[in-house]
Amino acid sequence: MASLEEMHFFVEVVKHGNFTSAAHALGISKQLVSRRIIALEARLGVRLLLRTTRKLSPTETGKVFFQRAQQILQAIHDAELEISNRSDELRGLLKISVPLSYANLRLAPALTAFMQQHPLVDIWLDADNRHVDMISEGYDMVIRVTDQPEEGMVARKLEDAAMCYCCSPDYIARYGAPASPQALSKHACLTHRASEWLFTDNDQIHRIPIQARLKSNHGEVLRDAAVAGLGITGLPAFYVLDDLQHGRLVEVLAEYGMQQAGIYAMYPYHKQVSANALALIDHLRHWFQPTAA
Repeated sequence: MASLEEMHFFVEVVKHGNFTSAAHALGISKQLVSRRIIALEARLGVRLLLRTTRKLSPTETGKVFFQRAQQILQAIHDAELEISNRSDELRGLLKISVPLSYANLRLAPALTAFMQQHPLVDIWLDADNRHVDMISEGYDMVIRVTDQPEEGMVARKLEDAAMCYCCSPDYIARYGAPASPQALSKHACLTHRASEWLFTDNDQIHRIPIQARLKSNHGEVLRDAAVAGLGITGLPAFYVLDDLQHGRLVEVLAEYGMQQAGIYAMYPYHKQVSANALALIDHLRHWFQPTAA
């Protein structure tokens, strides 16, 4: 009979398509995962995986075992969750995905305070900019910076992420500040967007073409480049608050409406959410919005 651990290993291998990624997700060695899957197949007397040089895929028998193993593991998880939620004291593991920069610049103190208040809660914080699959990768909740929460997700706003356009005092001394969004076409811009920034004026949205001297999906790279005087950047305000306060950056175009976003904690509608996740969401909302209901 397969052990629960072997079922878990097998499910992760099928989800990720290879031993290396599955081992990384499990936090163990590739060799251990491989040995346990080989032992599982030997004990069951069937081949569960088709092995090629590029990818692993389940056999027809493996697909049946995968579905049943998922059901069993989910049932155990739900049973543990139900009992945990009945406890007066929070306990157990909480797995969260959060953008790297937000974890560094905003989340860390709030998360530390939560763990001090709930010493029996363990946190697995995946600080990465990739878009995780909550269900298949087993996350309890995700935190995302977005102006439009995903369909099918319960989304609770933790705080605003108003866009702030700024540059260094040295850049302004050399090139001047843009007097309007349209003037950005004559300036060097540092952006994660391909070719335009959005502004609003009298409830109308204006798409402003820009010359991107630097493109990056990493906000801290863009912020540091702006501090160095390479151009104007537009980022959620939490990236640049400290630099604005200390004069390393100066806000421009502040009188114009900007594309607004928010920081949201999210989990799927159909997923039973843990008491730990709900407690953390409430904690974060009151940390960032002390008057939040």
